[in-house]
Amino acid sequence: MAQEAQARVQKAVNSMVEELDKSCLRKMQGDMHRCAASCCDKTGMNIDEVHRCIETCSEKMNKAQNYVQNELSNYQDRIQRCVMQCQDAIRDNVTPETTEAEVQKYRDQFESCVVKCAETHVDMVPGILKRMKNMLEKGSS
Repeated sequence: MAQEAQARVQKAVNSMVEELDKSCLRKMQGDMHRCAASCCDKTGMNIDEVHRCIETCSEKMNKAQNYVQNELSNYQDRIQRCVMQCQDAIRDNVTPETTEAEVQKYRDQFESCVVKCAETHVDMVPGILKRMKNMLEKGSS
């Protein structure tokens, strides 16, 4: 059950990244490459100027990629914190006297908690996607 929840989270994240790529990042990447190609066409520039020109062309794309990576990292951290809270809640109940039946009950509670974490975080994806698209569109204008 927890593996299915993890798969749903992964599918939601992959879908979000795909949408960001199609709606924002590919155009930015194309613009970056066209800009860099135009730098190479400028025969009046020396090699250092061409390299600076190319670096300037890639700044927006690099910032966008860093932004997306940071957002995905923050999202992953939130999920991990949620799962850790599930672990802590169960750990607080386990004692040396805990029976095997109770251990199984706690495992089931842990798994249920993890599934709830996954569901909560999958539900967050549309809002995160909207915020990221807005930020990327503002950054590219």
